[in-house]
Amino acid sequence: MTEKSEVRFEEAEGRKGLILTFIAVACVFLSWLVRHYSILLGIVTIFSVYLLTGDRYQWVYIWKKTFYRDIVGLRVLLITMFKIWMWEKSGTTVVSRWAKVAKKTPDKDAFVMGDRSLTFREGDEFSNRIAWYFKRQGFKTGEVIALFMETQPEYVFLWLGLAKLRVTTALVNTNLRGAQLIHCLRIAGCKAVVFGDEMTEAIKAIQNEIPDIPLFQFNSPEREGSPIIQDTTPLATELNEMTTDPFTDVEPAKPRDTLLYIYTSGTTGFPKAAIITNIRYLLIPLGVHTAASLVSSDIVYDPLPLHHTAGGVLGAGQCLVLGCTVVLRKKFSASNYWSDVVKHKCTAAQYIGEICRYLLTVPPGANDRAHNVRVIIGNGLRPQIWEEFVERFGVKRVLEFYGATEGNSNLVNLDSKVGAIGFLSRLVSSIYPLTLVKCDEVTGDILRDENGRCISCGPYEPGLLLGKIDPKKAILTFAGYADKTASEKKMVRNVRVKGDCYFNTGDILVMDYYGYFYFKDRTGDTFRWRGENVSTAEVEGVISNLIGLKDAVVYGVSIPHVEGKAGMAAIADPEKIIDLTSLAKGLNTSLPAYSRPLFVRILPEPPLTATFKLKKKELMEQGFNVSLHDDPMYFLDQKSGMFIPLTQKLYDDIIEGVIRL
Repeated sequence: MTEKSEVRFEEAEGRKGLILTFIAVACVFLSWLVRHYSILLGIVTIFSVYLLTGDRYQWVYIWKKTFYRDIVGLRVLLITMFKIWMWEKSGTTVVSRWAKVAKKTPDKDAFVMGDRSLTFREGDEFSNRIAWYFKRQGFKTGEVIALFMETQPEYVFLWLGLAKLRVTTALVNTNLRGAQLIHCLRIAGCKAVVFGDEMTEAIKAIQNEIPDIPLFQFNSPEREGSPIIQDTTPLATELNEMTTDPFTDVEPAKPRDTLLYIYTSGTTGFPKAAIITNIRYLLIPLGVHTAASLVSSDIVYDPLPLHHTAGGVLGAGQCLVLGCTVVLRKKFSASNYWSDVVKHKCTAAQYIGEICRYLLTVPPGANDRAHNVRVIIGNGLRPQIWEEFVERFGVKRVLEFYGATEGNSNLVNLDSKVGAIGFLSRLVSSIYPLTLVKCDEVTGDILRDENGRCISCGPYEPGLLLGKIDPKKAILTFAGYADKTASEKKMVRNVRVKGDCYFNTGDILVMDYYGYFYFKDRTGDTFRWRGENVSTAEVEGVISNLIGLKDAVVYGVSIPHVEGKAGMAAIADPEKIIDLTSLAKGLNTSLPAYSRPLFVRILPEPPLTATFKLKKKELMEQGFNVSLHDDPMYFLDQKSGMFIPLTQKLYDDIIEGVIRL
């Protein structure tokens, strides 16, 4: 046992006598029942002795503490797997599932945004118009059309209509511009682009670079008078000519057929187009729906972008697949989050990344606890603010989960365990084949034993999370990316036995004695300083708390002739009023010396992805070079322990080794 262990065996020892008595009585009772079956009695006795010798008693204690949690988890897993198996067996796709859902409650609101909504009937009719229109334009099964549009009620029904034609839709991030935007269109092989009128400037900027790709401009109902870009088709106008009759002109799709491309966030380079099959789109919302105990009468608040998995699959899927009403918002607003929830009578709500931290920065208001939300669903709620968030907003249940757009390694925290991203049963972990393996935390390289197999981690040993790929089971498949080379890079072979194959999540997690998992860092984000590994996620959480929950990005920077990388923090504060004296004192109290950032940079705005994750690639490249930008920078003076302005002379002294670190 280590000091970190949460299993307090000194407390358990006090109960050991009670369990011994129970087992003894059970043995006597069994012997009376099976007095002629001495072999069975011997097995029971041997098993009892086995449990109570060595350190095996811990398993009795762990079983007692986690039995109910594991039973609930097993129930969620089995229900999800059974339904997905049934859907796949019957050839169910998103289109066929939607047809049943829409027929059941045609006059119920499907998507609501502000004061505008579309019912299930209206959404189905709109998607039929889309299917008929693009068939008339000559698009065929298997071709790809990009959707480049901000959130609105028609968004999902646009790609659903294309799915009826068996055309794949690439959901393009609305924050992309220039070369990255062109890259996303090319890598997915897009034959056309449907874009919202709010994206006209971005399209104009690349129009000459994509002369071979037809453009269709969709003006939302509230902006029908917006001008149409030259050489584009006014889609909204032309749709009025199309019939709303059910579209049945092509052979139905199969569950494993590609439905969508969803792009990774691109925090470390150009985005990759992840393949979302029909069965995966069905699986993600179903799994969360089951875990959160949602019903079709629930109203789900989804303020997340619909081009991303969290908003467009997990959230929107509650409508398409399960029949819930989903409330949308064009762009997330911390100040309007709870007022939206109250206004629309939402019973479940979503979060992602840093959203919960932003909600805490808003001054307390009347709607903080006036809502009917019984469960909030998402990932990225930092352990440092978890309890404060739950207490302030009166959230009954936090369903924190772990998963990636393209990955098969999914975890869920069913019992609101503070800080945990999910769990696996310690006693029957083989039911769901995820594993933590030892790796170099800085490089991400997997460590192997003398037989070439990966080395499993024990409790509290940081490790890389891998998920076994099994093409026969929908819940364990890995469809990969449009770029097959990128797909191969995410696979790890010969993990446990020769020939097996696992998905590499790229995330370093830690598991405790009860089987709860905690996020530690992304591989490549961890850096080494003074002979110790520094977790950027941990340091970011501490700094954010010290500076009033403002955005903070932590990364390692190289210094000539110095081993390892020194810590640097970029803090977003438009007013530039960070109290650096308090920050230095707080870091000294909260972090070991090797984890304290040596450099601080004050940013005018937070470097966020569309899914509220903090970007750091460009910041890492610029390092602490004072000549590459005009942002104020500071250095942690080794003598005073305080931050001082980083001048050109001080920078030169550090580079030349005049100042010893």
